[in-house]
Amino acid sequence: MALLDTYTQPLTAAQIGHLLRRATFGPTPDQLKALTGKTATQVVTQLLADQPIPPLPLDLKTGKTFTDQPFDMTNQGTYQGYVKMWWANLMLNQPVSLLEKMTLFWSNHFVTNDSTVNDYRYMYRYNTLLRQHALGNFKAFVMAVTQDPAMLRFLNGNQNVVGTANENYARELQELFTIGRSGGYTEDDVRAAAKVLTSWADTGYRDTANATIGSTFRANRHDTSDKKFSATYQNTTIKGRSGANAGIDELNDLIDMILRNDETPRYICRRLYVWFVNSDISATVENNFIRPLADVFRKNNYDIKPVMTALLQSQHFFDEGLRGAVIKSPTDLVVGTFRFWGLQAPDPSQNITAYYQIGNYINARIKEEQQDILNPPTVFGWTAYYQTGFYQQWINSTTLGLRGYFSDALTTNALKLNGKPVIDVLTYAKTLSTPSDPAKLVSEMTAQLLAITLSKDQQDFLTDTVLLNALPRYEWTVEWNQYLQSPNDAAKKQAVQLKLTTFLQYLFRTALYQIV
Repeated sequence: MALLDTYTQPLTAAQIGHLLRRATFGPTPDQLKALTGKTATQVVTQLLADQPIPPLPLDLKTGKTFTDQPFDMTNQGTYQGYVKMWWANLMLNQPVSLLEKMTLFWSNHFVTNDSTVNDYRYMYRYNTLLRQHALGNFKAFVMAVTQDPAMLRFLNGNQNVVGTANENYARELQELFTIGRSGGYTEDDVRAAAKVLTSWADTGYRDTANATIGSTFRANRHDTSDKKFSATYQNTTIKGRSGANAGIDELNDLIDMILRNDETPRYICRRLYVWFVNSDISATVENNFIRPLADVFRKNNYDIKPVMTALLQSQHFFDEGLRGAVIKSPTDLVVGTFRFWGLQAPDPSQNITAYYQIGNYINARIKEEQQDILNPPTVFGWTAYYQTGFYQQWINSTTLGLRGYFSDALTTNALKLNGKPVIDVLTYAKTLSTPSDPAKLVSEMTAQLLAITLSKDQQDFLTDTVLLNALPRYEWTVEWNQYLQSPNDAAKKQAVQLKLTTFLQYLFRTALYQIV
């Protein structure tokens, strides 16, 4: 059966977990239960449903919006932090939706960063552009990104004028954003594209008097000559134009020309595959998955949603060998762990202090684990998605300890957000089918928390050595039942709580918990 054919069988709990770990920042126990038995088509349809536009971020001190106001020089750093916390909380509070994961994907694809741009309003606008086009039309997306003020700043498009062309964006447009390094474009193609892109500029940068930001085309600084391209682009000539519409008309021709090359949709589909499926693209995957997926992309006029529909409900996506093939990014680890245990950021209009406490904690942890959102280290994005070894780049001598520090803070209840511990392990255990049976308890907990199914030997080790510390299994049954009969008895409560906490602390530090 072809790899891209739709998987039609009802999904098991393990398959639902796999789908939600890849397409979102992880499932909740309730979502696992509610969606088990549905088909891939049903769940993917839910994942791709339109989402409401989120409200603007608010100032912690005033409770008022700030991204729609003139630039505040004094609070630049503070407000940039608020924008990141706002996005972190959108990830945390996401419904069963692909939107936030796609927004993060595109931020690693059409890269800008706040360190270079240095205007929080630009970065907020950039984020809203990513989410607006995340599942829309790719051509419209590229057109919009090209004119985005943050991108114009980041890749020097605002400095690209006739006579002194700046080739920075023209190069990355081809190398990273559309056709890719192997697409066959030439240095002359870069120079010609740079001429097409002359005269665009951002407006309102760090303007302390006016709130409006955007971009503009300066017709008097545009290169009006004809632009000739190589055989890679069928020796196309883009006719030089003058006047107010010259910029948008030539940009439209440029993107159409790039999209006509077969390598462009293939390159985008490879990038999606590496992010959502696996970094290993074999010849079989290239020929029987990437290329057919690229055909879907092309036949649907470069709309993104049909591509993601085909990818996420494909036979190949549900291949059991692909479970656990990806190391969790910091956002997957931190946001996904919080989501599983039911943490939600409150409505900022009701409790803005708790809202930013949660967002700040998420942002601090993922930043120290080397995924500073809205601030990828280079135009290539985060190293885990382009360097040799791919996802392995997330784990090093520094980040491994920090990942353990994060999970330890949760299991020991040292971390309290919104005034209470994140994990209530006893309440969670009561939701399982037979918590008095230690083997079944371990089996159900690991099935919900881990991406891969454990062998009997692994489950026995976790039950007898980690949970029970060599006690006979019947002792757990006695202790659990005694706790249920006297839940307010501190000693009886502690007897089971300590074992469960130790078990979780061990599980969170295993390699098994670091993969999806």
